[in-house]
Amino acid sequence: MITFRRLELASFTHSAVYLGLLLSAFAFGKPEPETFILGLAHGLMWIGMSLVCIAAARRRIIPFWLAVTVAVLGGLGPFAGSIGFVLADRRGARGEHRSRSKGRR
Repeated sequence: MITFRRLELASFTHSAVYLGLLLSAFAFGKPEPETFILGLAHGLMWIGMSLVCIAAARRRIIPFWLAVTVAVLGGLGPFAGSIGFVLADRRGARGEHRSRSKGRR
């Protein structure tokens, strides 16, 4: 089941993997196979997060702007998606977005 909190947790996990990739590639001298594994994990997580966030936006679980942020910027830096989840949570966009959609039907 797709929920805001699960997507938020996945986004923070993706950011942690990406941070590990950056550290591995630039600070630790590109050790193999660690850099390859982290790069592959980042790429697959970005594809998965993009597809799931687009589906979540269609179901009105997350705002559309957040799905676009994750899908478009997530390949270059998943930190943008994690920041987007924090902003959406603080704005109350997840609950507000969900309740507004119920009122339209």
